[in-house]
Amino acid sequence: MTTESPSASRRSGVDPKLLEILVCPATHGPLEYDAEAGELISRKAGLAYPIRDGIPIMLVSEARHLKDGA
Repeated sequence: MTTESPSASRRSGVDPKLLEILVCPATHGPLEYDAEAGELISRKAGLAYPIRDGIPIMLVSEARHLKDGA
């Protein structure tokens, strides 16, 4: 997993301020930004929320289940 600086995430189309306030809709816990995969990761829920065209898709039904150890 990689973390980007605010300026790098702005270049990829994800607003860094938005990333600061988003939480997992399932657990209300923190999210980690995986720039390489283009996802927001909720370790607590074991879910990865996709980011499409710079917009985080914060729906549990759209999230990918993380494999063990991911």
